[in-house]
Amino acid sequence: MQVIDLRSDTVTKPSRGMLEAMMRAQVGDDVFGEDPTVKALEERLADMSGMAAAVFAPTGTQSNLLGLLAHCGRGDEYIVGQSAHTYMWEGGGAAVLGSIQPQPLDFEADGSLDLNKVYLAIKPDDVHHARSKLLCLENTTGGKVLPLEYLQSIPSFCRENNLASHLDGARVFNAAVASNVSLDKISRNFDSLSICLSKGLGTPLGSVLCGSQDLIKEARKWRKMLGGGMRQAGIVAAAGLYALDNNIERLADDHVNAQLLATELAQIDGIELVAVNTNMLFIKVAHGYAELRESLFQHGIILPKAANKAGLIRLATHLDVSHSDVLLVVTAIKRFMR
Repeated sequence: MQVIDLRSDTVTKPSRGMLEAMMRAQVGDDVFGEDPTVKALEERLADMSGMAAAVFAPTGTQSNLLGLLAHCGRGDEYIVGQSAHTYMWEGGGAAVLGSIQPQPLDFEADGSLDLNKVYLAIKPDDVHHARSKLLCLENTTGGKVLPLEYLQSIPSFCRENNLASHLDGARVFNAAVASNVSLDKISRNFDSLSICLSKGLGTPLGSVLCGSQDLIKEARKWRKMLGGGMRQAGIVAAAGLYALDNNIERLADDHVNAQLLATELAQIDGIELVAVNTNMLFIKVAHGYAELRESLFQHGIILPKAANKAGLIRLATHLDVSHSDVLLVVTAIKRFMR
Protein backbone atom coordinates (compact mmCIF):
# COMPACT_ATOMS: atom_id res chain seq x y z
CA MET A 1 0.00 0.00 0.00
CA GLN A 2 1.19 3.51 -0.84
CA VAL A 3 1.79 5.52 2.34
CA ILE A 4 1.09 9.26 2.58
CA ASP A 5 2.52 10.52 5.87
CA LEU A 6 1.51 14.05 6.84
CA ARG A 7 2.76 14.02 10.43
CA SER A 8 6.03 15.84 9.74
CA ASP A 9 8.64 16.63 7.10
CA THR A 10 11.06 14.45 9.10
CA VAL A 11 9.48 11.23 7.77
CA THR A 12 11.01 11.46 4.28
CA LYS A 13 13.01 8.58 2.85
CA PRO A 14 16.29 9.04 0.93
CA SER A 15 15.81 8.99 -2.83
CA ARG A 16 17.70 6.60 -5.07
CA GLY A 17 20.02 9.40 -6.16
CA MET A 18 20.76 10.29 -2.55
CA LEU A 19 21.47 6.67 -1.63
CA GLU A 20 23.84 6.35 -4.59
CA ALA A 21 25.68 9.49 -3.48
CA MET A 22 26.02 8.01 0.00
CA MET A 23 27.43 4.76 -1.37
CA ARG A 24 30.02 6.66 -3.44
CA ALA A 25 31.14 8.94 -0.61
CA GLN A 26 34.82 9.29 0.18
CA VAL A 27 35.27 8.92 3.92
CA GLY A 28 37.81 9.33 6.70
CA ASP A 29 37.79 9.78 10.47
CA ASP A 30 35.83 12.96 11.12
CA VAL A 31 36.93 13.22 14.77
CA PHE A 32 40.47 13.44 13.41
CA GLY A 33 39.24 16.02 10.90
CA GLU A 34 40.00 13.65 8.04
CA ASP A 35 36.63 12.97 6.40
CA PRO A 36 36.69 14.82 3.05
CA THR A 37 32.94 14.63 2.50
CA VAL A 38 32.12 16.04 5.94
CA LYS A 39 34.60 18.85 5.35
CA ALA A 40 33.07 19.57 1.94
CA LEU A 41 29.59 19.80 3.48
CA GLU A 42 30.79 22.07 6.29
CA GLU A 43 32.64 24.34 3.87
CA ARG A 44 29.66 24.46 1.50
CA LEU A 45 27.19 25.55 4.18
CA ALA A 46 29.64 27.98 5.77
CA ASP A 47 30.03 29.58 2.35
CA MET A 48 26.29 29.63 1.62
CA SER A 49 25.55 31.22 5.00
CA GLY A 50 28.37 33.75 4.72
CA MET A 51 30.03 32.46 7.89
CA ALA A 52 33.62 31.50 8.53
CA ALA A 53 33.22 27.89 9.64
CA ALA A 54 30.76 25.07 10.32
CA VAL A 55 30.51 21.75 12.16
CA PHE A 56 28.44 18.71 11.24
CA ALA A 57 26.28 17.15 13.96
CA PRO A 58 23.96 14.13 13.93
CA THR A 59 20.79 16.02 14.93
CA GLY A 60 19.25 19.46 15.00
CA THR A 61 18.81 19.18 18.75
CA GLN A 62 22.55 18.73 19.11
CA SER A 63 23.55 21.46 16.65
CA ASN A 64 21.29 23.96 18.46
CA LEU A 65 22.72 22.85 21.80
CA LEU A 66 26.27 23.22 20.48
CA GLY A 67 25.44 26.79 19.53
CA LEU A 68 23.97 27.63 22.93
CA LEU A 69 26.86 26.00 24.81
CA ALA A 70 29.45 27.75 22.65
CA HIS A 71 27.83 31.15 23.24
CA CYS A 72 26.97 30.83 26.93
CA GLY A 73 28.53 29.66 30.19
CA ARG A 74 27.15 28.59 33.56
CA GLY A 75 24.82 31.22 34.92
CA ASP A 76 24.25 32.89 31.56
CA GLU A 77 20.81 33.34 30.03
CA TYR A 78 19.31 33.06 26.58
CA ILE A 79 16.14 34.89 25.56
CA VAL A 80 13.88 32.68 23.47
CA GLY A 81 10.32 32.12 22.27
CA GLN A 82 7.90 30.42 24.65
CA SER A 83 7.18 27.63 22.14
CA ALA A 84 10.59 27.64 20.41
CA HIS A 85 12.31 24.32 19.79
CA THR A 86 15.43 25.28 21.74
CA TYR A 87 13.27 25.93 24.80
CA MET A 88 10.25 23.64 24.56
CA TRP A 89 11.11 20.71 22.30
CA GLU A 90 14.76 19.80 22.89
CA GLY A 91 14.68 18.29 26.36
CA GLY A 92 15.85 21.36 28.24
CA GLY A 93 19.42 20.53 27.24
CA ALA A 94 20.77 24.05 27.66
CA ALA A 95 19.64 24.13 31.29
CA VAL A 96 20.41 20.49 32.11
CA LEU A 97 23.81 20.24 30.45
CA GLY A 98 24.99 23.84 30.29
CA SER A 99 23.41 25.47 33.36
CA ILE A 100 22.10 28.11 30.94
CA GLN A 101 18.89 29.78 32.07
CA PRO A 102 16.15 30.29 29.48
CA GLN A 103 14.08 33.47 29.52
CA PRO A 104 11.04 32.63 27.40
CA LEU A 105 8.82 35.29 25.83
CA ASP A 106 5.62 34.89 23.82
CA PHE A 107 6.03 34.91 20.06
CA GLU A 108 4.25 37.62 18.12
CA ALA A 109 1.66 36.62 15.53
CA ASP A 110 4.31 36.59 12.77
CA GLY A 111 6.69 34.34 14.72
CA SER A 112 9.05 37.13 15.80
CA LEU A 113 10.01 38.24 19.29
CA ASP A 114 9.09 41.88 19.94
CA LEU A 115 12.47 43.55 20.46
CA ASN A 116 10.94 46.03 22.92
CA LYS A 117 9.89 43.08 25.06
CA VAL A 118 13.31 41.48 24.60
CA TYR A 119 14.90 44.72 25.79
CA LEU A 120 12.75 44.72 28.92
CA ALA A 121 13.72 41.09 29.60
CA ILE A 122 17.48 41.80 29.53
CA LYS A 123 18.75 41.58 33.11
CA PRO A 124 20.74 44.34 34.81
CA ASP A 125 24.45 43.67 35.34
CA ASP A 126 23.92 42.70 38.96
CA VAL A 127 24.83 39.76 41.20
CA HIS A 128 21.13 39.02 41.67
CA HIS A 129 20.59 38.04 38.03
CA ALA A 130 21.74 35.62 35.40
CA ARG A 131 23.78 37.29 32.67
CA SER A 132 21.64 37.96 29.59
CA LYS A 133 23.97 36.65 26.90
CA LEU A 134 22.11 35.39 23.85
CA LEU A 135 19.03 36.08 21.74
CA CYS A 136 17.71 32.93 20.10
CA LEU A 137 15.20 33.09 17.22
CA GLU A 138 13.66 30.47 14.95
CA ASN A 139 12.98 30.65 11.20
CA THR A 140 10.60 29.18 10.18
CA THR A 141 8.54 28.77 13.34
CA GLY A 142 5.23 26.99 12.93
CA GLY A 143 5.97 27.39 9.25
CA LYS A 144 6.00 31.20 9.58
CA VAL A 145 8.77 33.09 7.78
CA LEU A 146 10.34 35.90 9.80
CA PRO A 147 10.19 39.20 7.86
CA LEU A 148 13.51 40.26 6.35
CA GLU A 149 13.13 43.80 7.66
CA TYR A 150 12.80 42.39 11.18
CA LEU A 151 15.84 40.15 10.73
CA GLN A 152 17.90 43.11 9.54
CA SER A 153 17.18 44.90 12.82
CA ILE A 154 18.74 42.09 14.90
CA PRO A 155 22.48 42.93 14.53
CA SER A 156 22.22 46.52 15.72
CA PHE A 157 19.84 45.59 18.53
CA CYS A 158 22.22 42.89 19.78
CA ARG A 159 25.27 45.18 19.54
CA GLU A 160 23.52 47.89 21.53
CA ASN A 161 22.52 45.41 24.23
CA ASN A 162 25.67 43.23 24.39
CA LEU A 163 23.88 40.12 23.17
CA ALA A 164 25.03 37.43 20.79
CA SER A 165 22.45 35.96 18.41
CA HIS A 166 21.62 32.42 17.32
CA LEU A 167 19.11 31.30 14.70
CA ASP A 168 17.48 27.91 14.88
CA GLY A 169 17.23 27.53 11.13
CA ALA A 170 15.97 23.96 11.07
CA ARG A 171 13.74 24.99 8.14
CA VAL A 172 15.67 28.09 7.08
CA PHE A 173 15.73 26.96 3.45
CA ASN A 174 11.93 26.96 3.49
CA ALA A 175 12.17 30.57 4.65
CA ALA A 176 14.71 31.45 1.95
CA VAL A 177 12.67 29.85 -0.83
CA ALA A 178 9.43 31.48 0.37
CA SER A 179 11.18 34.88 0.54
CA ASN A 180 12.97 34.31 -2.78
CA VAL A 181 16.35 35.19 -1.25
CA SER A 182 19.67 33.39 -0.81
CA LEU A 183 20.50 31.82 2.54
CA ASP A 184 23.05 34.50 3.44
CA LYS A 185 20.41 37.26 3.25
CA ILE A 186 18.91 35.61 6.36
CA SER A 187 21.99 34.23 8.10
CA ARG A 188 24.11 37.41 7.86
CA ASN A 189 21.96 38.85 10.66
CA PHE A 190 23.12 36.27 13.23
CA ASP A 191 26.29 35.15 14.97
CA SER A 192 25.40 31.48 14.53
CA LEU A 193 22.96 29.38 12.55
CA SER A 194 21.79 25.78 12.90
CA ILE A 195 20.57 24.13 9.68
CA CYS A 196 18.72 20.79 9.72
CA LEU A 197 19.21 18.56 6.69
CA SER A 198 16.70 15.86 7.64
CA LYS A 199 13.47 17.85 7.31
CA GLY A 200 12.44 19.36 3.99
CA LEU A 201 15.84 18.64 2.45
CA GLY A 202 15.17 14.93 2.86
CA THR A 203 18.36 13.44 4.32
CA PRO A 204 18.17 10.55 6.81
CA LEU A 205 20.01 12.53 9.50
CA GLY A 206 22.33 15.45 10.10
CA SER A 207 22.47 19.15 10.95
CA VAL A 208 25.16 21.79 10.59
CA LEU A 209 26.06 24.66 12.93
CA CYS A 210 27.64 27.67 11.22
CA GLY A 211 29.48 30.55 12.89
CA SER A 212 32.87 32.16 13.48
CA GLN A 213 36.09 30.15 13.64
CA ASP A 214 36.30 30.59 17.41
CA LEU A 215 32.66 29.65 17.99
CA ILE A 216 32.92 26.49 15.87
CA LYS A 217 36.16 25.50 17.61
CA GLU A 218 34.30 25.68 20.94
CA ALA A 219 31.31 23.84 19.45
CA ARG A 220 33.55 20.98 18.30
CA LYS A 221 34.72 20.49 21.88
CA TRP A 222 31.11 20.28 23.04
CA ARG A 223 30.21 17.96 20.15
CA LYS A 224 32.85 15.48 21.29
CA MET A 225 31.66 15.73 24.91
CA LEU A 226 28.04 15.13 23.89
CA GLY A 227 28.86 12.04 21.83
CA GLY A 228 28.37 13.69 18.46
CA GLY A 229 31.87 12.97 17.19
CA MET A 230 31.22 10.41 14.45
CA ARG A 231 33.90 8.57 12.52
CA GLN A 232 33.32 7.85 8.79
CA ALA A 233 30.46 10.32 8.78
CA GLY A 234 30.96 11.18 5.12
CA ILE A 235 28.43 8.46 4.30
CA VAL A 236 25.66 10.64 5.74
CA ALA A 237 27.30 13.99 4.92
CA ALA A 238 27.09 12.95 1.26
CA ALA A 239 23.32 12.93 1.61
CA GLY A 240 23.53 16.55 2.76
CA LEU A 241 25.58 17.57 -0.27
CA TYR A 242 23.09 15.79 -2.56
CA ALA A 243 20.24 17.63 -0.83
CA LEU A 244 21.90 21.02 -1.32
CA ASP A 245 22.28 20.27 -5.02
CA ASN A 246 18.81 18.84 -5.62
CA ASN A 247 16.29 19.56 -2.87
CA ILE A 248 16.32 23.29 -2.13
CA GLU A 249 14.37 24.83 -5.00
CA ARG A 250 11.80 22.02 -4.90
CA LEU A 251 10.74 23.18 -1.40
CA ALA A 252 8.45 25.56 -3.30
CA ASP A 253 6.45 22.48 -4.37
CA ASP A 254 5.83 21.64 -0.71
CA HIS A 255 4.55 25.17 -0.10
CA VAL A 256 2.18 24.91 -3.08
CA ASN A 257 0.92 21.51 -1.92
CA ALA A 258 0.31 22.83 1.60
CA GLN A 259 -1.74 25.70 0.15
CA LEU A 260 -3.72 23.25 -2.00
CA LEU A 261 -4.42 20.99 0.96
CA ALA A 262 -5.45 23.96 3.09
CA THR A 263 -7.79 25.33 0.41
CA GLU A 264 -9.52 21.98 -0.06
CA LEU A 265 -9.85 21.17 3.65
CA ALA A 266 -11.29 24.62 4.41
CA GLN A 267 -14.29 23.71 2.24
CA ILE A 268 -15.19 20.61 4.26
CA ASP A 269 -17.85 20.92 6.95
CA GLY A 270 -16.45 19.96 10.34
CA ILE A 271 -12.89 21.08 9.53
CA GLU A 272 -11.61 24.53 10.41
CA LEU A 273 -8.47 25.84 8.73
CA VAL A 274 -6.57 27.84 11.35
CA ALA A 275 -3.40 28.71 9.41
CA VAL A 276 -1.17 27.68 6.53
CA ASN A 277 2.48 28.75 6.40
CA THR A 278 5.12 27.44 3.95
CA ASN A 279 4.84 23.62 4.22
CA MET A 280 2.68 23.47 7.34
CA LEU A 281 -1.02 23.83 7.97
CA PHE A 282 -2.99 23.79 11.18
CA ILE A 283 -6.58 22.58 11.36
CA LYS A 284 -9.25 21.79 13.92
CA VAL A 285 -11.66 18.87 13.50
CA ALA A 286 -15.04 19.48 15.13
CA HIS A 287 -15.56 15.90 16.28
CA GLY A 288 -14.46 12.32 15.64
CA TYR A 289 -10.79 12.99 14.93
CA ALA A 290 -9.69 9.62 16.36
CA GLU A 291 -12.14 7.85 14.06
CA LEU A 292 -11.05 9.96 11.09
CA ARG A 293 -7.41 9.18 11.73
CA GLU A 294 -8.10 5.44 12.01
CA SER A 295 -10.15 5.44 8.81
CA LEU A 296 -7.41 7.24 6.89
CA PHE A 297 -4.75 4.95 8.35
CA GLN A 298 -6.57 1.97 6.84
CA HIS A 299 -6.03 3.63 3.46
CA GLY A 300 -2.34 4.37 4.00
CA ILE A 301 -2.75 8.00 5.09
CA ILE A 302 -1.06 8.88 8.39
CA LEU A 303 -2.08 11.89 10.48
CA PRO A 304 -0.81 12.98 13.93
CA LYS A 305 -2.04 10.82 16.80
CA ALA A 306 -3.97 13.61 18.47
CA ALA A 307 -4.59 17.34 18.52
CA ASN A 308 -2.60 19.47 20.94
CA LYS A 309 -4.14 21.05 24.04
CA ALA A 310 -5.49 23.91 21.95
CA GLY A 311 -7.19 21.45 19.62
CA LEU A 312 -4.77 22.10 16.75
CA ILE A 313 -3.64 19.39 14.36
CA ARG A 314 -0.46 20.13 12.40
CA LEU A 315 -0.04 18.66 8.93
CA ALA A 316 3.18 18.95 6.93
CA THR A 317 3.90 18.51 3.24
CA HIS A 318 7.30 17.31 2.04
CA LEU A 319 9.15 15.68 -0.85
CA ASP A 320 7.33 12.37 -0.36
CA VAL A 321 3.90 14.04 -0.73
CA SER A 322 2.93 14.88 -4.31
CA HIS A 323 0.12 16.96 -5.80
CA SER A 324 -1.84 13.78 -6.52
CA ASP A 325 -1.24 12.57 -2.96
CA VAL A 326 -2.87 15.75 -1.65
CA LEU A 327 -5.93 15.11 -3.81
CA LEU A 328 -6.14 11.52 -2.53
CA VAL A 329 -6.04 12.77 1.06
CA VAL A 330 -8.78 15.32 0.39
CA THR A 331 -10.98 12.71 -1.29
CA ALA A 332 -10.54 10.29 1.62
CA ILE A 333 -11.37 12.96 4.21
CA LYS A 334 -14.46 14.10 2.28
CA ARG A 335 -15.65 10.51 2.05
CA PHE A 336 -15.28 10.02 5.80
CA MET A 337 -16.86 13.36 6.77
CA ARG A 338 -19.92 12.59 4.65
